[in-house]
Parts: sequence; C-alpha cells; structure tokens
Amino acid sequence: MLTARVHGAGPTGALAALALADAGWRVQLRDPLPAHDLCSRSRAYALTHSSRELLEQLGLWQSLQAALAPFRRLDLCDRATGQRVPFLGADLGNGRTELVGWILEHAPLMQLLLQAAEAHPLIQLDLGAMADGAQEAVDLCVAADGHHSPTRQACGIAHWRFPYRQGCLTVQVRLRGSDPDQAWELFRPEGPFAVLPLGGDAFQLVWSAPLWRLRELEQLDGVAFLDALSAALPEELQVEVLLDQPRAFPVALEMAWPLHRGRTVLLGEVAHRCHPVGGQGLNLCWRDVAELQQLAARCTGGRLSPSRLGRLYTRRRWLDIALVLWATDALVRLFSNRSPLLLPLRRVALSSLGRFQWLRQLSLRAMSDGPCRLWMP
Repeated sequence: MLTARVHGAGPTGALAALALADAGWRVQLRDPLPAHDLCSRSRAYALTHSSRELLEQLGLWQSLQAALAPFRRLDLCDRATGQRVPFLGADLGNGRTELVGWILEHAPLMQLLLQAAEAHPLIQLDLGAMADGAQEAVDLCVAADGHHSPTRQACGIAHWRFPYRQGCLTVQVRLRGSDPDQAWELFRPEGPFAVLPLGGDAFQLVWSAPLWRLRELEQLDGVAFLDALSAALPEELQVEVLLDQPRAFPVALEMAWPLHRGRTVLLGEVAHRCHPVGGQGLNLCWRDVAELQQLAARCTGGRLSPSRLGRLYTRRRWLDIALVLWATDALVRLFSNRSPLLLPLRRVALSSLGRFQWLRQLSLRAMSDGPCRLWMP
C-alpha cells in the first residue's frame, strides 16, 4: 500500500489526508499543535462550488450542513464611483443551485475534519508532537504546514513574498440592513471590505486598510471601534454589537516554485497566498487538494508512478494559482486607490458587469470554480 505523510493539520492539511486516504493511501497526519489549538481560531471562510464538490466527493458536505451559512446574493459596491453590481446564484448558469456560496466558521470545520481523520482506518493522527529527526520513509510527503513552512524550507524550494501596504482586520458583529443570505464586497480607497453572513444577523467582517491604521483600530475600546466601523460601512448597514475581538494581520502576495521537490509536494499556503479580496484563499488551497487526490488515485490504480506525482502536480496547478494571484492583485490595485485616472476604467468595468449577464456569469464562475475551468461545460 502506498504511504504518505502530511505535515500540518489545518483545513488544507487535514482535508489532504482525508483525500489521500480516500484514494487508498495510508496516511500519517502530523502537527505540533494539539486538536484544541487547531480548532480554536476565530475566523470564517467563504466556500465556493469547487470546494463544495470536493467535500461532497469525500462524503463530508452533508455533515457540515448545520454549520453552513448560505448566501444567494453578492453585492459588489464601489464607494468611490457609487456603483453597485449584484451577483446572483443564477449568474453561475449550467443549472447550478441558486446559491452563490457558503460561509463556514473555522471551529466546526476543523472539528469535523479531525474527527473524520481520527475515525478513518487509513489515517494515523499525530497531533501535539514535535517532529523527530529520523522519520519513516514514505512514497509522498505533503507540506501543508503554513506559509512559514519548515518542510518547504528544509526542501530548499524558492519562495517569493511581496507584502501589501494594506493589512486585514477580522471581527464578527451583529448588524442590521442586510439580508441574512446576502454578502457584500465593498471597494474603498483604503482597501476592500467584505461583509459575510454567518446566519441570522451575525456577520464576519474582513476590513482591508493600511496596517498601521488597523493596529490602531485593534486597540480601541468597544464604543470607539464601533464608531470607526460605522463610518467605514454604507449607511444602510448598521452595526449593533461586537461578537468577538478585532484582530489585525499583515497581508502579502506569496508564491513558491516549483511546487514539488522529489517526493515532496507543496499544498495551500505553503505554496501560495493571495489578498483575501473575493474570498479566494481557501478555495484555491482546496483545489490543490482536489488535484492531489486525482493524481493519488492514478498512483493507486498503477497508472502513475509516485515518483512522477510531484512533477505532474506542479504542471497542472501552476496556471490556476498564477491566475488567481494575478486577478486578486489586480483588483486591489485597481480599486484601492484615489487615482482619478482609474475612475473611468472602474466605471466602465462595473457598468459592463451590471449590463451584461454573460460577463457576470464569466466573473462568478471564475471565482467559484477557478479561472482554468471557464471553458469547461
């Protein structure tokens, strides 16, 4: 039986272990953090249809239903031009569901993934233990241990990092003025601002702005922070109460190359990171997992040698990754500024999106399935 070791048991690493086991591999899933710490982060993810398809294939989607907050509408608003473009599930076409996507909090996702990994007969869960020097040889080593990956560094794979002047601040709030199944992407001169539904009147906010400004906001008391938040949101969105502590962090564009070395492959944030605009991060990571699973299944069936898996994985994943990194970077540069020279271009782009359904469909499918699947039926 083919064997694999996955370094990192976060959302991408844990899902990769389940995907490899589903393909018939025996997997060791390792992480220095215990399960409690892995589950305790306060954040939420926007899931698109590409992620739904992978979770359905692995038999996990139905178990997540109670934790999912679906949204049927995404409003794209440019605060500088005053334009607003609604995206609806119908814009996806191809007989898709009426939903644009789903919001899922970190804790229930990680609890499900770790429980599924622990229960799987082909997965050995090794959490809360530091890696020892001598490790058993395996057919495949998967690096999913975060953007500071020790595994990537040990392989000597090149890694480029271009920090943005912006950072991001995340906070959960209760607010009025939005439907419970409506998400918002607000383009503001200081950076994008996402409003993501968590169910009922609870929302996750992802506020992009200069990092120094966000650090100041992070230190404000509750009343002062709510005042600053109300000034940043459209008048129709009225914040009522904070549900957790605001947390600010830096943002960077990152890419490792190549995506493999020998029998080691890089997955998720070990290989790439993008600006959170558009909620592409986790979905891009999970498309790495989907590709890895397909190749692993070919190895199990004897149609591919494990020694060639990494090279083929790199060849198949680089274009999707490069296009998403370029697209998110272009959105930030185009809309996060006060340049009067760019305003006409922004007006034309948003007017075209609002007027032509085929253009909305193209844009939404690129966000939902990945740009490489645009030409697929």
